[in-house]
Amino acid sequence: MPRKILHLDLDAFFCAVEEQRDESLRGKPFAVGGQPDQRGVVASCSYAARKCGVRSAMPMGRALRLCPDLLIVSGHYSAYREASRKVMDILRQRTPLIEQVSIDEAFLDLSDLPEPVETLARHIQAEINTKLKLACSIGAAANKLVAKIATDAGKAASLKSSGTPHPPNAITVVPPGEEAAFLVPLPAQALWGVGPKTAERLAELGIHTIGDLASLPQADLVRRFGKHGAELSRHARGMDDSPIITEHEAKSISNETTFTKDVKDPEQLRKTLRQLSEGVGCQLRKSGLRGRTVKLKLRWSDFTTLTRQTTLPEPSDLNEQIYTAALGLFEQTWKPTRPVRLLGVGVSHFEAPPARQLSLWDAAPTADRQRLQQALDELQERYGKNAIRRGVK
Repeated sequence: MPRKILHLDLDAFFCAVEEQRDESLRGKPFAVGGQPDQRGVVASCSYAARKCGVRSAMPMGRALRLCPDLLIVSGHYSAYREASRKVMDILRQRTPLIEQVSIDEAFLDLSDLPEPVETLARHIQAEINTKLKLACSIGAAANKLVAKIATDAGKAASLKSSGTPHPPNAITVVPPGEEAAFLVPLPAQALWGVGPKTAERLAELGIHTIGDLASLPQADLVRRFGKHGAELSRHARGMDDSPIITEHEAKSISNETTFTKDVKDPEQLRKTLRQLSEGVGCQLRKSGLRGRTVKLKLRWSDFTTLTRQTTLPEPSDLNEQIYTAALGLFEQTWKPTRPVRLLGVGVSHFEAPPARQLSLWDAAPTADRQRLQQALDELQERYGKNAIRRGVK
């Protein structure tokens, strides 16, 4: 039996939550993000703003030039996380087979439910609309690839037909056996695995739509693109057997910041590096992980980006060990007085900590540091992050 796969995407999610917080924003062009004089970027924008050409990930300065009346709203990310949790709770009432792709996007496998997939999609959409006052678009198909493309195509068609700056709240169903026909007129870049460079190469071959791609023999695509060519051929025909992945194992934990103005003061850079390291250490301990590899990320004022990494003698989740390693990389890489635009710290190559309690009489230096770190974590958890801080000479 064909699978029943849904792809759900919350429409302009951050903006929808902001409109609930402030109803005066409804229907107006606004964007969630940072201020233009602080290198702000558009995290999300209303559909009224999109009609002016504003898009997510666009520099806020450019967004204002396109839309002089644009209102800028600072993000309330705790509110977004809470709204997302409520949406996922509604989905989990239907099935545990949920793959949350991001804060506003998920796949569901509803193959075990008897109702038609369109009926299931409409019930889920109606519940999210009614209970949470959030709009969402849904694509339904026999696989993840086509369901995702169906969502995007449905949203685009709804916005084009309505001509109004309102969320599409669309539902698009691709019946089993009709995947290839549905994909034929769509642009090649709608497929997974077709990024700008691949699209450029395809255009050079006269391939602009998924139908054009599907018409090529698989052997020809393999000759031109290697193993990726075989995947392109299958996807162009609507074939995809990828499963719903209910859990994703973290491969790295990182923390970075972009300065509002380029920084070349060494003390400020070291202080920021320590704060970033502390944030990574905290995330590692909450996740029950320790990592062997510490990575430093540096971006100069001309946007040149460097990454450097080092391997620790043993896996660690301790702030000081992470900071010491990151600082060593920084001192090796940074040239004094050279302005820094972005600074980041990451840890990878994880191992779970040993399943044992440290003895109070364990005098090993690492054990002492771990007990101290645990005590600091407990104090900060109870009284706030600023309750106790490391002194700086």
